[in-house]
Amino acid sequence: MKKVAVLLAGGSGKRMGSALPKQFLTIGDKPIIQHSIEAFEKHDNIDEICIVIHADYHSEINELISKYNYSKVRYVLSGGKERSDSSLAAINAYEREQNVYLIFHDAVRPFVSSRIINDVISELQSGKSVAVAIPTTDTIFCLTQDETIESVPNRNLLRRAQTPQAFSYKVIKRAYDIAMADENFVATDDCGVVLKYLPKEAIHIVEGDESNIKITFEQDLLQGAQIADKK
Repeated sequence: MKKVAVLLAGGSGKRMGSALPKQFLTIGDKPIIQHSIEAFEKHDNIDEICIVIHADYHSEINELISKYNYSKVRYVLSGGKERSDSSLAAINAYEREQNVYLIFHDAVRPFVSSRIINDVISELQSGKSVAVAIPTTDTIFCLTQDETIESVPNRNLLRRAQTPQAFSYKVIKRAYDIAMADENFVATDDCGVVLKYLPKEAIHIVEGDESNIKITFEQDLLQGAQIADKK
């Protein structure tokens, strides 16, 4: 089974308050998305990379790929308004092959480790669907509609989601086929689609890492710089 890293970079980064999408902002000496590309380009067990990005930024990403000769990048696709649109673009790109694992990763998580990628692939090869997550150290409140506390879930059963999220092609394609036929479909991440539309498909957790952060707000750039300095 071919192992394909799908880098989801379709967001506009409005919450960052920058003119450029956040995936092109610099951490250390390179754009955020370049860190993410290299994590999979240099990994021996990744066969291909598919990048899904806003249509306005194809030239920027193609220039980066060409400059650094990232040989594993096969597709640069256009994303849509929602994350699910970007995932669908990758799913459709591999429709003729199907004998692949799709490993969906937020392009703005630039510090995914080789260990995490190895663990994800190992679980995939044993026939499992996979999510990456870490334990929560905070107590979580479930609220009512009027924002009062309704319940306090057992913290030992709670995890903070990261990426990658990974599936065999047949599983993720079947889940999205059902979702797209649902007129009440609400966009969510890939685990959410599988959980809702293939409820019998167990999604197994691979332990993430505190350094596998998502760059969302301006203050995340400082934390990212600190992580980059340690590598």
